[in-house]
Amino acid sequence: MAKVDIDLVEMVLKRSKVDSVQIAKILEDIKFETEAAKETGEKEPPVKKQFVFIANDPYGKIAETGFEFSGWVVQIPADDAPQSALQKLHFGAYDFNITPKGKKLPIKTIDEAVRFGSAKIYKEHNIWLKTKEPVLMITTNGKLPRASSTEEEF
Repeated sequence: MAKVDIDLVEMVLKRSKVDSVQIAKILEDIKFETEAAKETGEKEPPVKKQFVFIANDPYGKIAETGFEFSGWVVQIPADDAPQSALQKLHFGAYDFNITPKGKKLPIKTIDEAVRFGSAKIYKEHNIWLKTKEPVLMITTNGKLPRASSTEEEF
């Protein structure tokens, strides 16, 4: 619903030669409705989100050791599956490519999608990009070393 200044409504009513008593009633009704809308203040609750890391594995060697991997951090709604993050990114890139800017410089890779894609378009697909530059990924076995252990175990 469009929001219009009450003074503007009053000016239009006066210009259209409406009776001054009628104008006062209309303005009073408008003020009452705006106050009622403010009191209810029912806004849509914000979407709860989860972080997902999309790893870049161009050679298919993520299981092997000795390689550095990088990727991007994104957010998707908490109730969506993490596997859907990549699909949402693809759809956002496809939608970007049909825009005038996308037709001039189309997105061809995930790296380009993250760096040059439109946040507005990605928001429509419920994905929010948190890093434009790839971040390095390190692996862990999930265990903390004991206090008596040496640093060689790291």
